[in-house]
Amino acid sequence: MSNYLITVNEEELEFKTSDADSLDSIAVNAQTLHVLDNNTAFEVEIHHADYLNKTISLSVNGNIYEVKLEDEYDQQVKKMGLLAVTTQKLNEVKAPMPGLIVDVMVEVGEEIVEGTPLLVLSAMKMENIILAQGEGIIKSIEVKKDDAVEKGQVIIEME
Repeated sequence: MSNYLITVNEEELEFKTSDADSLDSIAVNAQTLHVLDNNTAFEVEIHHADYLNKTISLSVNGNIYEVKLEDEYDQQVKKMGLLAVTTQKLNEVKAPMPGLIVDVMVEVGEEIVEGTPLLVLSAMKMENIILAQGEGIIKSIEVKKDDAVEKGQVIIEME
């Protein structure tokens, strides 16, 4: 017997395969079922199913529901936090190499996310665009155009 966690319109319900066995259902066509449960009839119509993500959009007697199914494996992965998306908060940006600041592309107070271009650093006859490695708000910019910087020097402070 398998245990499932079903999320219906953001409300979580526990479900066992034996619960499904107790339902009396007849397929009307490929998208529609007629279901009897405790002497009550339900017309269930499937609008969209994403089997890869285990989600389904359906209507029961005309009411639309968004449903997500999690089996025991999905629940364990979620419990272990393996699906959690993390973002890195930046405190400071340091020069990755010695060079010359060619352009500063952000301003104090600007909110940035990972991948935001911060400045252009010229080193060894190459221009390198320095990108944010996390998110934050720019507290101060310690350099300006045409400044020379050393490797590891703080060039932008974040809050």
